Amino acid sequence: MDMQQVLIAGAGPTGLVLALWLTRLGVPVRIIDRSSGPGLTSRALAVQARTLELYRQLDLAEAVVAAGHVNPAFNLWARGKKRAHVSFGEAGADLTPYPFVLIYPQDRHEVLLIERLRQMGVEVERQTELISFEDKVDHVVARLRLPDGSEESVEARYLSGCDGAKSPIRHQLGNQFEGGTYKRIFYVADVEIDGLDPDGELHIALDLSDFVAVLSYGKGGNRLIGTIEDETDDGLTFEDVGHRAIDGLGISIRKVNWFSTYRVHHRVTDRFRVGNVFLVGDAAHVHSPAGGQGMNTGISDAINLAWKLAAALSGKAGDALLDSYDVERQAFARTLVDTTDKVFSFATADGGFADFVRTRIAPAFVSVAYHVEGVRDFMFRILSQTLVQYRDSPLSEGKAGAVDGGDRLPWVKTATSDNYAPLSHMGWQVHVYGAATAEVSAWCAREGVPLHVFAWTPEHRHAGLEQDALYLLRPDTWVALSEKEQSADVLERYFAARLMRP
Repeated sequence: MDMQQVLIAGAGPTGLVLALWLTRLGVPVRIIDRSSGPGLTSRALAVQARTLELYRQLDLAEAVVAAGHVNPAFNLWARGKKRAHVSFGEAGADLTPYPFVLIYPQDRHEVLLIERLRQMGVEVERQTELISFEDKVDHVVARLRLPDGSEESVEARYLSGCDGAKSPIRHQLGNQFEGGTYKRIFYVADVEIDGLDPDGELHIALDLSDFVAVLSYGKGGNRLIGTIEDETDDGLTFEDVGHRAIDGLGISIRKVNWFSTYRVHHRVTDRFRVGNVFLVGDAAHVHSPAGGQGMNTGISDAINLAWKLAAALSGKAGDALLDSYDVERQAFARTLVDTTDKVFSFATADGGFADFVRTRIAPAFVSVAYHVEGVRDFMFRILSQTLVQYRDSPLSEGKAGAVDGGDRLPWVKTATSDNYAPLSHMGWQVHVYGAATAEVSAWCAREGVPLHVFAWTPEHRHAGLEQDALYLLRPDTWVALSEKEQSADVLERYFAARLMRP
């Protein structure tokens, strides 16, 4: 049988993005999904700024923004009064080309990704299920059940489990999935609303042991997200939803178009990589929907893994590079799960003191803190995932200016474009802000590494970059090496120490 390069099980956003990036990097993939088609309903809505920045690599960002609804601000309500209005634009205008939260329902998102993958010559194989697999020394043998009920044996160098929170691949690996399940039941409802002010923005309302988030996705459509105190979800309807927080917004629900309830877990697996098998997205970590982080985290998992698989398959990197996927993404997932767990527990805590802190102290703090630039920027960076960094990764080295190896490259707008324009190249590249030395220029030319030199401006200093420093960027756009002195020897040592070539 022919050896596949990468077999991807699961065609949600995570699996689709992994397939897109690998295909763009020249790696043949086979992507399967046991469903008959993309989802018809959606829990995931938010597309954060960092995801849109990464989508620029495939010229996807503008299409996604055009298809979604920009939420430019969020409003915090408590006990029926608006306590704070936070403009994402004010907080993020100097940090990212996408200073907003984009609302783009996952079902529509998947359709766009599927179509883009189809344009690249790859079709999702529907009603095809991975039954079992065996991890050999240098490849995986997987058994698939096809749409007609027959079975097929497939060999692949690597298997990527993008098969969701109940991941059969994770179960077969015997991985731990540490964490717990919230007692409260989450609900989502697509509704038509009267009286929401301002319309088209994100609203979060807190009340006694109750909260609701209202997300607008354009053309009068709104999504409610909240919890129900019942610990059983049998036969629940919208009438069972606590209405204190909803009523506090001063709105009336004209029509409920869709209503669903579900259990929420907060768990992280103990191994993102086991031999030639990788767990990606919900198969590796699940958490509360607080902050709209879940789908975005899975997409970042996929992009982190894609370039590393491509490098290993091309012979430009050894096994240690693949291990860094586990190191980098598991660390972030654990931090994220811990953070969202604290936020959710705070938003739903019972008791008089908890209610007082949630509805009085916290809204007052947010209102004041928003006017402090450093706090405002930090809050936006957390939400937008532009603060995600890999400083503790074995791939990260050095510091120049305020930028460490492992950091996201600071975004700087220029008169005609920005310093992110070259990041559409899915390979290693070097940035110099100022003047490049002949030595570094010659090394880049010899190794086929693009060198981008930007005329030094005060905006670069404000962003934390250092004049004439060398910044080596990874194929996923994070800074690998941040070096004050430009040196070809430093570049050579960086790759040699990690048994890699650019």
